[in-house]
Amino acid sequence: MNSVIYANSSIKSAFDIALYDIAAQHAGLPLYAFLGGRNNKRLITDFTVSLGSAEKMAADAVKIKANGFQVVKVKLGGTKEADIERIKKIREAIGNELPVRIDANQGWNTTDAVEILHALAPFDIQHCEEPIPRWNFMELPSIRKQSPIKIMADESCCDEHDAKRLVDLNACDYFNLKLGKSSGIFGAKKIIGIAEANSINIQIGGFLESRLGFTAAAHLALSSDRIVHCDFDTPLMFAVDPVIGGIRYSDIGEIWVPEVVGLGAHFDAGYLKKLEKVVV
Repeated sequence: MNSVIYANSSIKSAFDIALYDIAAQHAGLPLYAFLGGRNNKRLITDFTVSLGSAEKMAADAVKIKANGFQVVKVKLGGTKEADIERIKKIREAIGNELPVRIDANQGWNTTDAVEILHALAPFDIQHCEEPIPRWNFMELPSIRKQSPIKIMADESCCDEHDAKRLVDLNACDYFNLKLGKSSGIFGAKKIIGIAEANSINIQIGGFLESRLGFTAAAHLALSSDRIVHCDFDTPLMFAVDPVIGGIRYSDIGEIWVPEVVGLGAHFDAGYLKKLEKVVV
């Protein structure tokens, strides 16, 4: 696909996942085992606090804690003063026992990023995703060197070439891997190989995939000890779940991977028949 189609990584990932499902079924193995993994690792997803006022975000974090989730992820990327106030209010509201991860979504400039990260250090932040715009990746090494908080590359790490460049620059502590960025499992495994060779830890996340897409991500999460974090909360926010089989979530955000041959997930045919069809 890469030889004939530029970009379009998310649609490529759909074909890639389907082919890996077929190959794992042919081998008579669960997908994680086909990928060389073992189902012996506890997978826990965070749950996200969306960007808003400090008061609203703190209230949302309280609900997340009350619902039993073990990790809180916070979207930032506003002004320096507003983002510091957001984390301050959240920590005041939920206390210090739960890990907090932040995602600036490329929202800061280099100077503000360093100042904000220093200001947030007392709040025990696990890591910060993509503090500055992806095109400005040459500034990441300087930010990482000055930051008291671990730096995670997300939008600046889409394929194995990005991953190697980030390693060569000493630009980050983590990669955030998404099958929709890497064009699927084949590309993701190349990124994982670079991480394993260079002692870089990985978080696996996603975009707006269904539980089927995140089932593939969960199988992949069992394939390497370098994959230490999961950001799999998107399916929990959907009003309708059209997927049969696949991963299951506990009340505290723990994820169970199906012990069946292949991916172990498929779409409800009845649901698909109800969708709008466009013929070109």
